[in-house]
Amino acid sequence: MTTLLEATRHKVGPVVVEEYDVAADAKKRISLRRAKTKYFRVRSLSDGSFLLEPRVLVAPKAISPRVLRMLDRSAENLKMGVASPPIDLTPFQD
Repeated sequence: MTTLLEATRHKVGPVVVEEYDVAADAKKRISLRRAKTKYFRVRSLSDGSFLLEPRVLVAPKAISPRVLRMLDRSAENLKMGVASPPIDLTPFQD
């Protein structure tokens, strides 16, 4: 009787490319060295670690011409003073 052994596959997890210490300032901000993007989405994990994912803003060509025309008209109206009266938000205050 012949038995076949299957090769065990090991999962390869993330590899640390660079490691450095950083201290948060008084407002709990940190600076990222050599960051390729300006904006990040931060996810706080239950084990105390944070995951940063780069965010890419929408390219201007991705917005339809109709929406761009509407934005231009709204900006012109605002400059000419064609706007609704101020909204009273006092009922929503604490």
